[in-house]
Order: sequence, then structure tokens, then C-alpha cells
Amino acid sequence: MRQDPALTRRTVLASLGLSLTLAGCATLAAAPRPSVPATTTPPTPSPLPRPLPGAVPPPVPVAQPAPGLVRVPVPPGTLSDLPGEGTLLAWTVDDGSSSEVLARYIRFAAETGTRLTFFVTGCYDAWTDNADRLRPLVQTGQIQLGNHTWSHPDLSTLSDADVTTELQRNHDFLSDTYGVDARPYFRPPYGVHDDRVDALAAALGYTVPTTWYGSLADSGLLTEQQVVDFATTWFLPQHIVIGHLNFEPVTNVFPQLSALLHDRGLTTVTLNDVFTSAAHP
Repeated sequence: MRQDPALTRRTVLASLGLSLTLAGCATLAAAPRPSVPATTTPPTPSPLPRPLPGAVPPPVPVAQPAPGLVRVPVPPGTLSDLPGEGTLLAWTVDDGSSSEVLARYIRFAAETGTRLTFFVTGCYDAWTDNADRLRPLVQTGQIQLGNHTWSHPDLSTLSDADVTTELQRNHDFLSDTYGVDARPYFRPPYGVHDDRVDALAAALGYTVPTTWYGSLADSGLLTEQQVVDFATTWFLPQHIVIGHLNFEPVTNVFPQLSALLHDRGLTTVTLNDVFTSAAHP
């Protein structure tokens, strides 16, 4: 089973003097690199209330064309960063245990033009609660959807049939609800995958296990300042950074995160902005 040794280290947390219990999807798949915060338990639903249907009108999206990039074929193997030298940042966001947090992310994207990749765990109500708000941004390509399994299990512990079911059920949900083909990108929960899991995923067209090179570490509940500190550490050129749709603090510091992107001259991109694939030539 391929799993970076950073999964068991907490060097970033130690350097920040934090003592956290994190819950979400995390590990690193590439080495050697600075230690990235890792998590080991499933995400805990946010205490925030779900928005009532129709209570928050869909935002009017900002006109935001895709960056004028020369796209390249997605490379084989695990994807954890963007190729070459540049000023691109792939801000990716997982799970969805809070409908309100997802709604706030959607509004943030619509109001600012920030490009995001959401790795969807379809069992969470957030993805149906917010479908009408999210769908326009998915249709324009500003927000890309990837497969994060239906119910967020450690795929390496499942039978072949159950691995296939987790990915296929989520694939069908994304197709039926949003009209998109999420292939070839899947994010294995906790970042844990092995040759068997990769082969089963590839048989469904999910040929690119996608991890990250930096984390907001907000799969569990952090303070707002901690989220900003992690963003300051990891919002860097050509990084794929992971965040989560589980807890409120990140949504309260969107202005600070946007300012950080601006000050560093970073352009947010989806994976489809950068790469071509069989599903998205």
C-alpha cells in the first residue's frame, strides 16, 4: 500500500504549536516533501444548520473565463502537484458534511471567480441541498467535480466489489445530479490507496488518484487563524492544496485567503484547466 511517511508525522502542527484532532481525508503521496497535516478519522458533521430550500438565492456568477493555458495530458500515477514552473494553484475541497459550508463556498466562488475542484462524497445531503446553486458553476467549468467515493471509507480495507460500488455509485450520482463525468480524477479517502485499489478504479475510468501538496487541515474544527496560517504555509505556486466542506471557520476567512492569493500573484485553476484526459480532451 502506497502511503507517504508524512501520514504519521506532525511537523507542521508542531511548528505552529497546535494540538489538534483532525477528521477528514488526508495523506501525502509524494516524497520527499515538507510534512503536510494528516488526518485519520472520518469527517464529523458540522454543527451548522442546513439552509432551508430557497432560503438563500443562488448567487449570480462572476464572468470568469478559464485561464488561457496550454493544457497537457494528465501524467500517469498519483497526482499531487501541478507540472512545471508557474503561478497556478489548484485549490481542492473535499467531503461536504455541512450544507451551509458548501453553500458559502459556492457563493464565494460565484462572487470572486475563484476556480475550485470539489471532491464529492455523495452520501452527504449538502450535494443535493445545494445542487441548484452549484450546477451553474459546474456547467461553466469554474468548479470541477471529482470522485471522493460515496461514503468515505478506507478503500484499501474493502473487497473488490465494494471498492467498485463506492466509486461507481458516486460516479452515477454526479452524472445524474450535475450532468458531468468526473473521470479520471478520484481522491481516495485519507489518501490511502494501493495497486489493487488503483486497478479497480482504473477499470471504471478513474485512472488518476489525486492527493495534494499542502493542506488547510480543516477536516476537523480549527480556529480561523489556524486556517489562515495553514494557507500561508501551503498556498504556493504549482501546489494542489486540500480543504474541506465540513466546518465554518474557513468560510469566515475567505477575504484573507483571497488577499493571500492576490499578494502572491497566484491564479486558481481546476484540474481540467491544466490537463487533458480521455473524458475531457
